[in-house]
Amino acid sequence: MGRKSKRLLSVAALLAGAGLMIAATNESFADLVNRLQREKPTFAKRQSDLLAARYDLSNRPAPGVTMSKGKAIQGGVRVRLPAGVSWDQLASLSPEEIRDRDLWPAGFYPLPHPHHEAGGMIFPQPTIDETKRQTQRDLTRFDLDYDLPQHMLPEFPAPIYLTTRPDLGDVSKGQLVTLANYYGIFKDVLNPKQLEGLRLLVTPFPQQQFNQTEDRRALTANQGVACFDCHTNGHTNAATHTVGDIRPNEHRHRIDTPSLRGVNVQRLFGSQRALKTVEDFTEFEQRAAYFDGDQVTAAMKGVNPLERGSQVHFMSEFQSILDFPPAPKLDVFGKLIPAKATESELRGEAVFNGKGKCAVCHSGPYFTDNLMHNLQVERFFKPKMINGRLASADGPIKTFTLRGIKDSPPYLHDDRLMTLDDTVEFFNIVLGTRLTTEEKKDLVAYLYTL
Repeated sequence: MGRKSKRLLSVAALLAGAGLMIAATNESFADLVNRLQREKPTFAKRQSDLLAARYDLSNRPAPGVTMSKGKAIQGGVRVRLPAGVSWDQLASLSPEEIRDRDLWPAGFYPLPHPHHEAGGMIFPQPTIDETKRQTQRDLTRFDLDYDLPQHMLPEFPAPIYLTTRPDLGDVSKGQLVTLANYYGIFKDVLNPKQLEGLRLLVTPFPQQQFNQTEDRRALTANQGVACFDCHTNGHTNAATHTVGDIRPNEHRHRIDTPSLRGVNVQRLFGSQRALKTVEDFTEFEQRAAYFDGDQVTAAMKGVNPLERGSQVHFMSEFQSILDFPPAPKLDVFGKLIPAKATESELRGEAVFNGKGKCAVCHSGPYFTDNLMHNLQVERFFKPKMINGRLASADGPIKTFTLRGIKDSPPYLHDDRLMTLDDTVEFFNIVLGTRLTTEEKKDLVAYLYTL
């Protein structure tokens, strides 16, 4: 028997094994739907109770500042402190004291997926509604709903800025770009390769929870999801998932959907940042990441490998012209223009580059060193199980660019920080910078200008 025949038999055996595992449950699709819908309120309440205990999720916009298209930005520290301690007191303690006294704020622990044991892609309701209106494709999951309130999320649909046509401002003209309208919006703006790349980015392909098999999580057999279902208009809608490269399941991180704005200046991709080009990431995403890193399941559910030269490259050509939003107070070096900045913003810039230690990682005009850093947050707490997620070491995380950061809440790699004020408090403790109340306020004011 030749090597090719052996490989085919091996794949067949794997598929048969996977099929036997599914069949062994003796559960029809109708029974699966009924069971998971009965369980849904229990897990929804579990997550809702967790969020309420961790955060103040009320709608309290920061005065005088908005996202690029005008949506209010939520201000103030939303993470709830342990009883009997202030932020300044907490920042004065050593990691060991915080751990031994169990003072690590609940909102600083890893944030679980809305149903961590189930995992999978889940979308905010505006994305579901507008996608269904335009394309008749339903991204609703019958087993769970998205967990964070809309006022805590990026504006929807996000504006699109292009490096090739900065004169146009928001190229999307306020529309969610989908397969139904991309051509009319962009036919006079993009070259044919870029236009084809965009078509592929808004084309749905089978995915773990959205496909045509009977262990999907959509009521109707589904074409799948498109890249821009999460990276809405080349930005983000804060859709979430769990990483596909960590096992067992309780160690898997909730994923924050990163913005694709400025992807041309980034050099690390994938949840473990093992991929070095956006082309590598695009190809990998289709082959396995859409299926939780399981190539056997991918084969069962309809994996769609993309051809590198005529598809992947075209997709990257479009992604690489997605620009950051305008930052009128910054010069060409990424520094504040004194004549345009407030005194608070200028003081915040000094903190950013000095005492706050932000610029050690977030350096240069794009505010990233394109490296990985291990914050060793596990110094501050003892491992604990939280709604199916084992809070332990996060490991190295990528230095994301801070350009346009006010447009991308929530923050950190798993959405655990609701506001930039939360983020400053988190890093003030983790980095031991001992910032004063005024310095923290100025630093947030500066971050709004980026």
